[in-house]
Amino acid sequence: MRIIGGRLGGLRLNPPTNLPVRPTTDIAKEALFNILQNRLDFDRLKCLDLFAGTGNISFELASRDVESVDAIDLHFKCVQYINDTAGKMKLEQIKARKADVFKFIASCKNTYDFIFADPPYDIPKLPQLPKLIFEQELLHEHGLLVVEHPSTRQMEDHPNFIETRKYGYSSFSFYAKTI
Repeated sequence: MRIIGGRLGGLRLNPPTNLPVRPTTDIAKEALFNILQNRLDFDRLKCLDLFAGTGNISFELASRDVESVDAIDLHFKCVQYINDTAGKMKLEQIKARKADVFKFIASCKNTYDFIFADPPYDIPKLPQLPKLIFEQELLHEHGLLVVEHPSTRQMEDHPNFIETRKYGYSSFSFYAKTI
């Protein structure tokens, strides 16, 4: 796993092998950030990384100098790895917290410019994620939500759906908050 771009581009990350994760592949992540580069101005973005796992997306965002990244994961060892690694790399904008993502969404009072969600592919609530995030109004005006999901699952049944991009077994579905 490596950071693709930004000021830390090319840096290899070596998370412990015992973390319960399925990180976004470097190829899919590079494609995603090529798309985001054309849609977002990373400076001053407030970001939320749901089901953060290894922090792969959080570190990529921080490397591109976003203002802040809240990384949420249920597993303590994932949160510990993200916070430890962010500290070593002096990425003070990353704050990882241990929480159940669905409870976090229900109680969150913050709003974000960009939200990335990479849930376990087998969770039953996966198709409800966009609905929950928009109902809780977690996105700023013109904010962007990206949900990573298996390519076999359809995720376009939401009024804020824009498009899906497929990369092998994984797909990214994009949703935007419009005014």
